[in-house]
Amino acid sequence: MYESKSYFYGTGRRKKSVARVRVYPGTGKVTINDRDIDDYFGLETLKLIVRQPLALTESLDKYDVVCRVNGGGVTGQAGAIRHGIARALLQSEDDVRPVLKKAGLLTRDPRMKERKKYGLKGARRAPQFSKR
Repeated sequence: MYESKSYFYGTGRRKKSVARVRVYPGTGKVTINDRDIDDYFGLETLKLIVRQPLALTESLDKYDVVCRVNGGGVTGQAGAIRHGIARALLQSEDDVRPVLKKAGLLTRDPRMKERKKYGLKGARRAPQFSKR
């Protein structure tokens, strides 16, 4: 359906998740990994996170969003999709940048899981101390 139409592209990242987002002119349908947003995300808060850039720019019913996302958990994936949609909207309309920037949607969330260090049980958790 969307193969030959022109679209705007944005890559979004959060934690270990990477989302490749395409924004097409359309009616407001959001498709994630070939599934509807209601099928993909169970929580209503995650759906709100994904639609946030569209809601802020008042273009909920102007664009269809098709994205591929992999890696991480559901919250990280929702954040990655949000970041990708915001970047794609920048390409479509130039006047939305101040709105998206003020809401902090163009900044990649840098918080990652800290790596495990040798001699420790986790990133910082030391083995239990035994006096004897």
